Amino acid sequence: MGIVLKQSLKNTLVIYLGFIIGGVNTVYLYDRFLTSEYYGLATYVFAASNLIMPIIAFGIHFTIVKFFSSYTSKIEKDKFLNLVLFLPLFIALPVGFLWDSVHDLIMNYVSKSNSKDNLIIENYTIYIYIIAVCCAYFEVFYSWAKVQLQSVFGNVLKELYNRVAVMSLLFAVSFDVITKQEFLFYMALAYVLRSILMMLYAFKLYIPKFSFGLPSNFKEVLKYTSYILLAGSAGAIVLDIDKVMIPGKEGFAMAAYYSVAVFIGSFIEAPSRAMTQILQPLTSKSINENNSKEVESLYKKSSINLLLIGGLFFILVNTNVSELFKIMPSDGYAGGEKVVLMISSAKLFLMLLGSNGAIINNSKFYRIVLPIGLGMALGVYFLNDYFYYNLNLSTDGLALATLIITFFFGGFKLWFVQNKLKMNPFTFKTIIMIFIIVLLYFIFNFWNFSIPEMSLLNFSIHPIINIVLKSILIIPIYIFIVYKLKISTQFNGLLNRFV
Repeated sequence: MGIVLKQSLKNTLVIYLGFIIGGVNTVYLYDRFLTSEYYGLATYVFAASNLIMPIIAFGIHFTIVKFFSSYTSKIEKDKFLNLVLFLPLFIALPVGFLWDSVHDLIMNYVSKSNSKDNLIIENYTIYIYIIAVCCAYFEVFYSWAKVQLQSVFGNVLKELYNRVAVMSLLFAVSFDVITKQEFLFYMALAYVLRSILMMLYAFKLYIPKFSFGLPSNFKEVLKYTSYILLAGSAGAIVLDIDKVMIPGKEGFAMAAYYSVAVFIGSFIEAPSRAMTQILQPLTSKSINENNSKEVESLYKKSSINLLLIGGLFFILVNTNVSELFKIMPSDGYAGGEKVVLMISSAKLFLMLLGSNGAIINNSKFYRIVLPIGLGMALGVYFLNDYFYYNLNLSTDGLALATLIITFFFGGFKLWFVQNKLKMNPFTFKTIIMIFIIVLLYFIFNFWNFSIPEMSLLNFSIHPIINIVLKSILIIPIYIFIVYKLKISTQFNGLLNRFV
Protein backbone atom coordinates (compact mmCIF):
# COMPACT_ATOMS: atom_id res chain seq x y z
CA MET A 1 0.00 0.00 0.00
CA GLY A 2 3.06 2.31 0.02
CA ILE A 3 2.66 3.77 -3.47
CA VAL A 4 -1.13 3.67 -3.05
CA LEU A 5 -0.97 5.68 0.18
CA LYS A 6 1.62 8.17 -1.13
CA GLN A 7 -0.19 9.04 -4.33
CA SER A 8 -3.60 8.75 -2.69
CA LEU A 9 -2.61 11.37 -0.13
CA LYS A 10 -1.46 13.74 -2.87
CA ASN A 11 -4.58 13.05 -4.89
CA THR A 12 -6.81 13.49 -1.83
CA LEU A 13 -5.28 16.90 -1.12
CA VAL A 14 -5.80 17.92 -4.74
CA ILE A 15 -9.38 16.63 -4.78
CA TYR A 16 -10.34 18.34 -1.54
CA LEU A 17 -8.74 21.58 -2.69
CA GLY A 18 -10.84 21.18 -5.82
CA PHE A 19 -13.92 20.49 -3.70
CA ILE A 20 -13.24 23.62 -1.61
CA ILE A 21 -12.98 25.75 -4.73
CA GLY A 22 -16.02 23.97 -6.15
CA GLY A 23 -17.83 24.63 -2.89
CA VAL A 24 -17.10 28.36 -3.12
CA ASN A 25 -18.32 28.30 -6.72
CA THR A 26 -21.45 26.37 -5.77
CA VAL A 27 -22.38 28.10 -2.52
CA TYR A 28 -21.41 31.67 -3.31
CA LEU A 29 -20.41 32.48 -6.90
CA TYR A 30 -22.71 30.61 -9.28
CA ASP A 31 -26.04 31.99 -8.11
CA ARG A 32 -24.74 35.51 -7.49
CA PHE A 33 -22.94 35.96 -10.80
CA LEU A 34 -24.69 33.54 -13.16
CA THR A 35 -28.26 33.34 -11.68
CA SER A 36 -30.12 30.08 -10.99
CA GLU A 37 -31.33 29.71 -14.59
CA TYR A 38 -27.89 29.91 -16.19
CA TYR A 39 -26.39 27.80 -13.40
CA GLY A 40 -29.07 25.20 -14.13
CA LEU A 41 -28.23 25.46 -17.84
CA ALA A 42 -24.54 24.84 -17.12
CA THR A 43 -25.49 21.90 -14.88
CA TYR A 44 -27.62 20.43 -17.67
CA VAL A 45 -24.86 20.82 -20.28
CA PHE A 46 -22.23 19.20 -18.07
CA ALA A 47 -24.57 16.36 -17.02
CA ALA A 48 -25.65 15.66 -20.61
CA SER A 49 -22.02 15.62 -21.78
CA ASN A 50 -21.25 13.12 -18.99
CA LEU A 51 -24.02 10.87 -20.30
CA ILE A 52 -22.58 10.61 -23.81
CA MET A 53 -18.88 10.78 -22.85
CA PRO A 54 -18.59 7.02 -22.08
CA ILE A 55 -20.08 6.22 -25.48
CA ILE A 56 -17.57 8.44 -27.28
CA ALA A 57 -14.68 7.16 -25.12
CA PHE A 58 -15.65 3.65 -26.32
CA GLY A 59 -14.54 2.20 -22.99
CA ILE A 60 -10.91 2.79 -23.93
CA HIS A 61 -9.92 4.35 -20.58
CA PHE A 62 -10.87 1.08 -18.86
CA THR A 63 -9.30 -1.03 -21.61
CA ILE A 64 -5.90 0.63 -21.18
CA VAL A 65 -5.87 -0.15 -17.46
CA LYS A 66 -7.01 -3.74 -18.10
CA PHE A 67 -4.53 -4.74 -20.83
CA PHE A 68 -1.45 -2.50 -20.79
CA SER A 69 0.34 -4.35 -17.98
CA SER A 70 -0.30 -7.70 -19.69
CA TYR A 71 2.01 -6.87 -22.64
CA THR A 72 5.65 -7.81 -22.15
CA SER A 73 7.24 -6.24 -25.27
CA LYS A 74 7.34 -2.61 -26.36
CA ILE A 75 6.17 -3.58 -29.84
CA GLU A 76 2.93 -5.05 -28.50
CA LYS A 77 2.43 -2.10 -26.15
CA ASP A 78 2.88 0.32 -29.05
CA LYS A 79 0.42 -1.55 -31.26
CA PHE A 80 -2.10 -1.53 -28.43
CA LEU A 81 -1.76 2.21 -27.72
CA ASN A 82 -1.97 3.07 -31.43
CA LEU A 83 -5.21 1.12 -31.59
CA VAL A 84 -6.84 2.75 -28.57
CA LEU A 85 -5.96 6.25 -29.78
CA PHE A 86 -8.16 5.97 -32.85
CA LEU A 87 -11.06 3.81 -31.65
CA PRO A 88 -13.02 6.70 -30.02
CA LEU A 89 -13.13 8.49 -33.38
CA PHE A 90 -15.38 5.73 -34.76
CA ILE A 91 -18.04 6.97 -32.32
CA ALA A 92 -17.22 10.67 -32.06
CA LEU A 93 -17.35 11.45 -35.79
CA PRO A 94 -20.78 9.88 -36.54
CA VAL A 95 -22.27 11.51 -33.41
CA GLY A 96 -20.96 14.87 -34.63
CA PHE A 97 -22.53 14.43 -38.07
CA LEU A 98 -25.89 13.56 -36.49
CA TRP A 99 -25.83 16.32 -33.87
CA ASP A 100 -28.67 18.32 -35.46
CA SER A 101 -31.02 15.44 -34.68
CA VAL A 102 -29.72 15.27 -31.09
CA HIS A 103 -30.29 19.04 -30.78
CA ASP A 104 -33.93 18.63 -31.85
CA LEU A 105 -34.46 15.83 -29.29
CA ILE A 106 -33.09 18.02 -26.50
CA MET A 107 -35.27 20.98 -27.47
CA ASN A 108 -38.39 18.81 -27.64
CA TYR A 109 -37.69 17.45 -24.17
CA VAL A 110 -36.94 20.70 -22.32
CA SER A 111 -39.88 22.47 -23.97
CA LYS A 112 -42.25 20.16 -22.04
CA SER A 113 -41.64 22.23 -18.92
CA ASN A 114 -43.82 25.26 -18.24
CA SER A 115 -40.65 27.28 -17.65
CA LYS A 116 -39.91 29.60 -20.59
CA ASP A 117 -36.35 29.90 -19.28
CA ASN A 118 -35.65 26.44 -20.71
CA LEU A 119 -35.49 27.91 -24.21
CA ILE A 120 -32.12 29.49 -23.37
CA ILE A 121 -30.50 26.14 -24.21
CA GLU A 122 -31.25 26.65 -27.93
CA ASN A 123 -27.74 27.93 -28.74
CA TYR A 124 -25.82 25.79 -26.25
CA THR A 125 -26.42 22.13 -27.16
CA ILE A 126 -23.27 21.98 -29.32
CA TYR A 127 -21.20 22.50 -26.16
CA ILE A 128 -22.55 19.18 -24.87
CA TYR A 129 -20.82 17.46 -27.80
CA ILE A 130 -17.57 19.43 -27.56
CA ILE A 131 -17.19 18.84 -23.83
CA ALA A 132 -18.07 15.14 -24.19
CA VAL A 133 -15.38 14.57 -26.85
CA CYS A 134 -12.79 16.47 -24.83
CA CYS A 135 -13.63 14.54 -21.66
CA ALA A 136 -13.48 11.24 -23.54
CA TYR A 137 -9.96 11.84 -24.82
CA PHE A 138 -8.92 13.29 -21.49
CA GLU A 139 -9.90 10.01 -19.79
CA VAL A 140 -7.99 8.03 -22.44
CA PHE A 141 -4.77 9.94 -21.83
CA TYR A 142 -5.36 9.98 -18.07
CA SER A 143 -5.51 6.17 -18.07
CA TRP A 144 -2.38 6.23 -20.24
CA ALA A 145 -0.62 8.04 -17.35
CA LYS A 146 -2.19 5.89 -14.62
CA VAL A 147 -0.75 2.66 -16.03
CA GLN A 148 2.66 4.31 -15.62
CA LEU A 149 1.61 4.76 -11.95
CA GLN A 150 1.60 8.53 -12.40
CA SER A 151 -1.83 9.84 -11.49
CA VAL A 152 -1.19 13.13 -9.67
CA PHE A 153 -0.87 15.49 -12.65
CA GLY A 154 -3.96 14.05 -14.31
CA ASN A 155 -5.79 14.32 -11.01
CA VAL A 156 -4.88 18.01 -10.81
CA LEU A 157 -6.36 18.53 -14.27
CA LYS A 158 -9.45 16.44 -13.50
CA GLU A 159 -10.34 17.71 -10.04
CA LEU A 160 -8.76 21.15 -9.71
CA TYR A 161 -8.37 22.62 -13.19
CA ASN A 162 -12.09 22.67 -14.06
CA ARG A 163 -13.11 24.32 -10.80
CA VAL A 164 -10.40 26.97 -11.05
CA ALA A 165 -11.54 27.62 -14.63
CA VAL A 166 -15.15 27.98 -13.45
CA MET A 167 -14.15 30.35 -10.65
CA SER A 168 -12.07 32.48 -13.02
CA LEU A 169 -14.88 32.69 -15.57
CA LEU A 170 -17.48 33.50 -12.90
CA PHE A 171 -15.35 36.41 -11.73
CA ALA A 172 -14.97 37.42 -15.38
CA VAL A 173 -18.77 37.50 -15.60
CA SER A 174 -19.05 39.56 -12.41
CA PHE A 175 -16.57 42.15 -13.74
CA ASP A 176 -18.32 42.24 -17.15
CA VAL A 177 -15.26 40.87 -18.94
CA ILE A 178 -17.53 38.21 -20.47
CA THR A 179 -21.31 37.82 -20.45
CA LYS A 180 -23.42 35.07 -18.89
CA GLN A 181 -24.18 33.89 -22.41
CA GLU A 182 -20.45 33.49 -23.16
CA PHE A 183 -19.67 31.51 -20.01
CA LEU A 184 -20.24 28.06 -21.56
CA PHE A 185 -18.25 28.98 -24.68
CA TYR A 186 -15.16 29.72 -22.60
CA MET A 187 -15.73 26.63 -20.46
CA ALA A 188 -15.72 24.53 -23.63
CA LEU A 189 -12.39 26.11 -24.58
CA ALA A 190 -11.08 25.25 -21.11
CA TYR A 191 -12.01 21.60 -21.67
CA VAL A 192 -10.22 21.58 -25.03
CA LEU A 193 -7.06 22.97 -23.42
CA ARG A 194 -7.28 20.41 -20.59
CA SER A 195 -7.36 17.52 -23.06
CA ILE A 196 -4.32 18.88 -24.89
CA LEU A 197 -2.35 19.23 -21.65
CA MET A 198 -3.22 15.66 -20.62
CA MET A 199 -2.19 14.37 -24.04
CA LEU A 200 1.20 16.09 -23.85
CA TYR A 201 1.84 14.70 -20.38
CA ALA A 202 0.85 11.17 -21.41
CA PHE A 203 3.21 11.30 -24.40
CA LYS A 204 5.96 12.58 -22.12
CA LEU A 205 5.60 9.50 -19.91
CA TYR A 206 5.38 7.02 -22.78
CA ILE A 207 5.25 7.73 -26.49
CA PRO A 208 4.56 4.76 -28.78
CA LYS A 209 6.11 4.24 -32.15
CA PHE A 210 3.40 4.72 -34.77
CA SER A 211 2.44 1.61 -36.74
CA PHE A 212 -0.56 0.11 -38.53
CA GLY A 213 -0.24 -3.26 -36.80
CA LEU A 214 -2.79 -4.66 -34.40
CA PRO A 215 -1.96 -6.29 -31.06
CA SER A 216 -2.03 -10.09 -30.98
CA ASN A 217 -5.10 -10.10 -28.72
CA PHE A 218 -7.00 -7.58 -30.85
CA LYS A 219 -10.29 -9.51 -30.72
CA GLU A 220 -10.13 -9.84 -26.95
CA VAL A 221 -9.40 -6.10 -26.59
CA LEU A 222 -12.32 -5.17 -28.85
CA LYS A 223 -14.65 -7.55 -27.04
CA TYR A 224 -13.70 -6.14 -23.63
CA THR A 225 -14.05 -2.57 -24.90
CA SER A 226 -17.55 -3.28 -26.20
CA TYR A 227 -18.66 -4.68 -22.86
CA ILE A 228 -17.13 -1.84 -20.87
CA LEU A 229 -18.53 0.74 -23.30
CA LEU A 230 -22.09 -0.36 -22.58
CA ALA A 231 -21.49 -0.81 -18.87
CA GLY A 232 -19.76 2.57 -18.56
CA SER A 233 -22.58 4.29 -20.38
CA ALA A 234 -25.09 2.72 -18.02
CA GLY A 235 -23.04 3.83 -15.02
CA ALA A 236 -23.04 7.42 -16.26
CA ILE A 237 -26.84 7.32 -16.47
CA VAL A 238 -27.03 6.55 -12.75
CA LEU A 239 -24.85 9.57 -11.93
CA ASP A 240 -26.33 12.23 -14.20
CA ILE A 241 -29.80 11.22 -15.38
CA ASP A 242 -31.35 13.11 -12.44
CA LYS A 243 -29.96 16.47 -13.56
CA VAL A 244 -31.06 15.86 -17.13
CA MET A 245 -34.63 14.86 -16.14
CA ILE A 246 -35.36 17.86 -13.89
CA PRO A 247 -35.53 20.63 -16.56
CA GLY A 248 -38.21 18.70 -18.45
CA LYS A 249 -40.54 19.09 -15.45
CA GLU A 250 -39.41 21.94 -13.21
CA GLY A 251 -36.97 24.05 -15.24
CA PHE A 252 -33.26 24.78 -15.09
CA ALA A 253 -33.41 26.61 -11.74
CA MET A 254 -34.55 23.46 -9.93
CA ALA A 255 -31.73 21.56 -11.60
CA ALA A 256 -29.35 24.07 -10.03
CA TYR A 257 -30.86 23.58 -6.56
CA TYR A 258 -30.62 19.80 -6.83
CA SER A 259 -27.08 19.98 -8.19
CA VAL A 260 -25.95 21.91 -5.12
CA ALA A 261 -27.38 19.28 -2.75
CA VAL A 262 -25.76 16.48 -4.77
CA PHE A 263 -22.43 18.31 -4.74
CA ILE A 264 -22.56 18.66 -0.95
CA GLY A 265 -23.52 15.00 -0.52
CA SER A 266 -20.73 13.90 -2.88
CA PHE A 267 -18.10 15.80 -0.89
CA ILE A 268 -17.30 12.69 1.14
CA GLU A 269 -16.17 10.61 -1.87
CA ALA A 270 -12.91 12.48 -2.55
CA PRO A 271 -10.69 9.87 -0.84
CA SER A 272 -12.33 7.15 -2.91
CA ARG A 273 -11.68 8.99 -6.15
CA ALA A 274 -8.07 9.60 -5.12
CA MET A 275 -7.34 6.03 -4.06
CA THR A 276 -9.18 4.42 -6.99
CA GLN A 277 -6.97 6.21 -9.51
CA ILE A 278 -3.92 4.28 -8.31
CA LEU A 279 -5.74 1.15 -7.09
CA GLN A 280 -7.08 0.34 -10.56
CA PRO A 281 -3.71 -0.26 -12.25
CA LEU A 282 -2.28 -2.02 -9.17
CA THR A 283 -5.28 -4.34 -8.94
CA SER A 284 -5.05 -5.03 -12.67
CA LYS A 285 -1.34 -5.82 -12.35
CA SER A 286 -1.92 -8.17 -9.40
CA ILE A 287 -4.72 -9.98 -11.27
CA ASN A 288 -2.60 -10.31 -14.42
CA GLU A 289 0.13 -11.85 -12.23
CA ASN A 290 -2.40 -14.17 -10.50
CA ASN A 291 -1.45 -12.68 -7.13
CA SER A 292 -4.75 -13.26 -5.34
CA LYS A 293 -3.27 -12.49 -1.89
CA GLU A 294 -2.27 -9.00 -2.98
CA VAL A 295 -5.68 -8.45 -4.58
CA GLU A 296 -7.44 -9.42 -1.34
CA SER A 297 -5.06 -7.30 0.72
CA LEU A 298 -5.79 -4.24 -1.43
CA TYR A 299 -9.50 -5.05 -1.19
CA LYS A 300 -9.62 -5.10 2.62
CA LYS A 301 -7.25 -2.18 3.20
CA SER A 302 -8.97 0.08 0.69
CA SER A 303 -12.39 -0.68 2.21
CA ILE A 304 -11.55 0.08 5.85
CA ASN A 305 -9.44 3.15 5.03
CA LEU A 306 -12.06 4.65 2.75
CA LEU A 307 -14.79 3.93 5.30
CA LEU A 308 -12.70 5.60 8.00
CA ILE A 309 -11.98 8.77 6.04
CA GLY A 310 -15.37 8.91 4.34
CA GLY A 311 -17.12 8.39 7.67
CA LEU A 312 -15.56 11.51 9.14
CA PHE A 313 -16.70 13.65 6.23
CA PHE A 314 -20.12 11.98 6.25
CA ILE A 315 -20.59 13.17 9.85
CA LEU A 316 -19.21 16.65 9.17
CA VAL A 317 -21.39 17.17 6.09
CA ASN A 318 -24.68 15.89 7.47
CA THR A 319 -24.43 17.49 10.90
CA ASN A 320 -23.66 20.90 9.36
CA VAL A 321 -25.77 20.88 6.20
CA SER A 322 -28.67 22.91 7.64
CA GLU A 323 -26.27 25.71 8.59
CA LEU A 324 -24.62 25.49 5.19
CA PHE A 325 -27.92 26.07 3.38
CA LYS A 326 -28.41 29.28 5.38
CA ILE A 327 -25.42 30.73 3.53
CA MET A 328 -27.02 30.17 0.13
CA PRO A 329 -28.36 33.33 -1.55
CA SER A 330 -31.65 31.83 -2.72
CA ASP A 331 -34.38 30.20 -0.63
CA GLY A 332 -34.70 27.52 -3.31
CA TYR A 333 -31.56 25.80 -2.02
CA ALA A 334 -32.97 25.26 1.48
CA GLY A 335 -34.70 22.00 2.32
CA GLY A 336 -32.17 19.78 0.59
CA GLU A 337 -31.02 18.03 3.78
CA LYS A 338 -32.70 14.73 2.84
CA VAL A 339 -31.07 14.79 -0.59
CA VAL A 340 -27.67 15.37 0.99
CA LEU A 341 -28.20 12.53 3.50
CA MET A 342 -29.28 10.02 0.85
CA ILE A 343 -26.56 10.94 -1.65
CA SER A 344 -23.83 10.91 1.01
CA SER A 345 -25.11 7.54 2.32
CA ALA A 346 -24.87 6.12 -1.19
CA LYS A 347 -21.36 7.50 -1.59
CA LEU A 348 -20.26 6.11 1.78
CA PHE A 349 -21.58 2.66 0.84
CA LEU A 350 -19.60 2.78 -2.41
CA MET A 351 -16.49 3.66 -0.40
CA LEU A 352 -17.16 0.65 1.82
CA LEU A 353 -16.84 -1.53 -1.31
CA GLY A 354 -13.17 -0.56 -1.63
CA SER A 355 -11.52 -1.91 -4.79
CA ASN A 356 -14.52 -4.12 -5.62
CA GLY A 357 -15.15 -2.43 -8.97
CA ALA A 358 -11.48 -2.64 -9.98
CA ILE A 359 -11.44 -6.34 -9.15
CA ILE A 360 -14.50 -7.10 -11.28
CA ASN A 361 -13.44 -4.89 -14.21
CA ASN A 362 -10.00 -6.48 -14.43
CA SER A 363 -10.90 -10.11 -13.71
CA LYS A 364 -12.01 -12.81 -16.16
CA PHE A 365 -15.55 -12.16 -14.94
CA TYR A 366 -15.63 -8.62 -16.36
CA ARG A 367 -18.64 -9.52 -18.53
CA ILE A 368 -20.87 -9.20 -15.47
CA VAL A 369 -20.38 -5.42 -15.54
CA LEU A 370 -22.71 -5.24 -18.54
CA PRO A 371 -25.85 -6.67 -16.88
CA ILE A 372 -24.97 -4.81 -13.67
CA GLY A 373 -24.59 -1.52 -15.54
CA LEU A 374 -27.73 -1.99 -17.59
CA GLY A 375 -29.66 -3.04 -14.51
CA MET A 376 -28.53 0.07 -12.65
CA ALA A 377 -29.38 2.33 -15.57
CA LEU A 378 -32.84 0.88 -16.12
CA GLY A 379 -33.51 0.68 -12.39
CA VAL A 380 -32.62 4.29 -11.66
CA TYR A 381 -34.54 5.52 -14.73
CA PHE A 382 -37.78 3.72 -13.80
CA LEU A 383 -37.48 4.57 -10.10
CA ASN A 384 -36.82 8.20 -11.01
CA ASP A 385 -39.87 8.17 -13.25
CA TYR A 386 -42.01 6.58 -10.52
CA PHE A 387 -40.85 8.69 -7.57
CA TYR A 388 -40.43 11.97 -9.46
CA TYR A 389 -43.33 11.97 -11.91
CA ASN A 390 -45.91 9.55 -10.47
CA LEU A 391 -45.51 10.07 -6.71
CA ASN A 392 -44.36 13.71 -7.08
CA LEU A 393 -41.65 13.30 -4.45
CA SER A 394 -39.67 16.09 -6.15
CA THR A 395 -35.87 15.88 -5.91
CA ASP A 396 -36.09 13.77 -2.74
CA GLY A 397 -37.47 11.01 -4.96
CA LEU A 398 -34.52 11.28 -7.34
CA ALA A 399 -32.05 10.95 -4.46
CA LEU A 400 -34.03 8.03 -3.01
CA ALA A 401 -33.88 6.22 -6.35
CA THR A 402 -30.11 6.68 -6.46
CA LEU A 403 -29.75 5.36 -2.91
CA ILE A 404 -31.88 2.25 -3.52
CA ILE A 405 -30.08 1.34 -6.75
CA THR A 406 -26.65 1.92 -5.20
CA PHE A 407 -27.36 -0.35 -2.22
CA PHE A 408 -29.01 -3.09 -4.28
CA PHE A 409 -26.37 -3.41 -7.00
CA GLY A 410 -23.48 -2.67 -4.65
CA GLY A 411 -24.67 -5.55 -2.51
CA PHE A 412 -24.84 -7.76 -5.57
CA LYS A 413 -21.24 -6.88 -6.51
CA LEU A 414 -20.07 -7.75 -3.00
CA TRP A 415 -21.81 -11.12 -3.26
CA PHE A 416 -20.42 -11.74 -6.75
CA VAL A 417 -16.78 -11.22 -5.77
CA GLN A 418 -17.28 -13.37 -2.66
CA ASN A 419 -18.93 -16.12 -4.70
CA LYS A 420 -16.44 -16.15 -7.58
CA LEU A 421 -13.15 -15.14 -5.97
CA LYS A 422 -13.81 -16.08 -2.33
CA MET A 423 -12.86 -12.68 -0.93
CA ASN A 424 -14.67 -9.82 0.75
CA PRO A 425 -13.53 -6.46 2.15
CA PHE A 426 -14.98 -6.84 5.64
CA THR A 427 -13.45 -7.49 9.05
CA PHE A 428 -14.82 -7.09 12.57
CA LYS A 429 -13.39 -3.56 12.53
CA THR A 430 -15.78 -2.72 9.70
CA ILE A 431 -18.73 -3.23 12.07
CA ILE A 432 -17.05 -1.13 14.75
CA MET A 433 -16.39 1.65 12.25
CA ILE A 434 -20.01 1.72 11.07
CA PHE A 435 -21.22 1.89 14.68
CA ILE A 436 -18.89 4.85 15.39
CA ILE A 437 -20.15 6.76 12.33
CA VAL A 438 -23.83 6.20 13.15
CA LEU A 439 -23.37 7.04 16.83
CA LEU A 440 -21.51 10.32 16.24
CA TYR A 441 -23.98 11.32 13.51
CA PHE A 442 -26.94 11.02 15.89
CA ILE A 443 -25.09 12.71 18.74
CA PHE A 444 -24.14 15.81 16.76
CA ASN A 445 -26.99 16.08 14.28
CA PHE A 446 -29.72 17.60 16.42
CA TRP A 447 -28.12 20.66 17.98
CA ASN A 448 -26.04 23.70 17.07
CA PHE A 449 -24.20 26.33 19.06
CA SER A 450 -26.44 29.29 19.91
CA ILE A 451 -24.68 31.87 17.76
CA PRO A 452 -26.48 35.22 17.35
CA GLU A 453 -27.16 36.34 13.79
CA MET A 454 -24.20 38.23 12.30
CA SER A 455 -23.52 39.56 8.83
CA LEU A 456 -20.51 40.96 7.01
CA LEU A 457 -21.10 42.89 3.78
CA ASN A 458 -24.61 41.38 3.54
CA PHE A 459 -23.16 37.87 3.95
CA SER A 460 -24.34 35.77 6.91
CA ILE A 461 -21.36 34.58 8.93
CA HIS A 462 -23.07 33.04 11.97
CA PRO A 463 -23.74 29.72 10.14
CA ILE A 464 -20.03 29.54 9.25
CA ILE A 465 -19.05 30.08 12.89
CA ASN A 466 -21.46 27.33 13.91
CA ILE A 467 -20.02 24.95 11.32
CA VAL A 468 -16.43 25.68 12.40
CA LEU A 469 -17.16 25.23 16.11
CA LYS A 470 -19.03 21.95 15.64
CA SER A 471 -16.32 20.63 13.29
CA ILE A 472 -13.60 21.51 15.81
CA LEU A 473 -15.50 19.38 18.33
CA ILE A 474 -16.23 16.43 16.02
CA ILE A 475 -12.82 15.95 14.36
CA PRO A 476 -10.66 15.35 17.50
CA ILE A 477 -13.28 13.05 19.04
CA TYR A 478 -13.53 10.97 15.84
CA ILE A 479 -9.77 10.73 15.34
CA PHE A 480 -9.20 9.83 19.00
CA ILE A 481 -11.74 7.00 18.89
CA VAL A 482 -10.49 5.39 15.66
CA TYR A 483 -6.87 5.76 16.76
CA LYS A 484 -7.42 4.15 20.17
CA LEU A 485 -9.46 1.31 18.67
CA LYS A 486 -6.73 0.73 16.03
CA ILE A 487 -9.25 0.58 13.23
CA SER A 488 -6.60 1.01 10.53
CA THR A 489 -2.90 0.25 10.84
CA GLN A 490 -2.22 2.57 7.89
CA PHE A 491 -4.08 5.45 9.54
CA ASN A 492 -2.37 4.92 12.90
CA GLY A 493 1.04 4.69 11.24
CA LEU A 494 0.40 7.90 9.33
CA LEU A 495 -0.77 9.68 12.47
CA ASN A 496 2.27 8.48 14.43
CA ARG A 497 4.54 9.78 11.71
CA PHE A 498 3.12 13.31 11.76
CA VAL A 499 2.20 13.71 15.43
